[in-house]
Amino acid sequence: MDLLNISIAAAIEAGKNILEVYSREYAIETKNDNSPLTEADKVSHEVIKTMLAETNMHVLSEEGRQTGYTERKSWNTFWMVDPLDGTKEFIKKSGEFTVNIALIKEGVPVLGVVYAPVTGALYFGTEEKGSFYYKVDAGINQDAAYIVKAAEKLPLKQEAGTYTIVASKSHNTPETDVFIEERKKKYGNINLVSAGSSIKLCLVADGSARVYPRLAPTMEWDTAAGHAVAKFAGCTVYDYGSKKELVYNKENLLNPSFVVEKLS
Repeated sequence: MDLLNISIAAAIEAGKNILEVYSREYAIETKNDNSPLTEADKVSHEVIKTMLAETNMHVLSEEGRQTGYTERKSWNTFWMVDPLDGTKEFIKKSGEFTVNIALIKEGVPVLGVVYAPVTGALYFGTEEKGSFYYKVDAGINQDAAYIVKAAEKLPLKQEAGTYTIVASKSHNTPETDVFIEERKKKYGNINLVSAGSSIKLCLVADGSARVYPRLAPTMEWDTAAGHAVAKFAGCTVYDYGSKKELVYNKENLLNPSFVVEKLS
């Protein structure tokens, strides 16, 4: 059973269903944490859950049943899914939202798929193969096995000259501003890029940026897939306080402030 092919196929199929909702009117609900929820979040969750079922592994999804720690702490290997990361961007019609599927083993991402349905940008990475990029053409029915063979290895480019920082469109904080000022002092002129969803981790992975500071709250499913892509492209994803790699399946699924960085 090829877990990478299954997860790529699931992400692309979920993306098709998301775009169907994106193209028409839909209702917007509000979850208990005051974040928005749409039909697209729900349908993507169902598609991914169904397609990953053949792997016989547990699935921890933002839009699924929130399994308690007493049960999931014994999960050695499982899927961590964000069916639609960037729901606010989806609602704003910015196109900057993604499907995220990660395989977690002993608290560490060992496989990750990040797919942006609007642009067709597909990033994936595994500890065995490294990380890759592929542009999905919605008009061409390409299977996952073909995509894996045809994809370009990351990083795609090496940044020259200007030091580029990618930051959140919706969640910048005073701490982030301080981080940016510190990098300005160290590197001089910098280029600041704003982006939504987990695509920010992938921009560091593909060489478009040197660093992504996220000094604001996120959940584990927001970062797991992008973490794998960045890590297997030669980047580090570390806790801003302890400087240690982010870990997953904690009792509290909230991430600490973290930094994604391409080390030279």
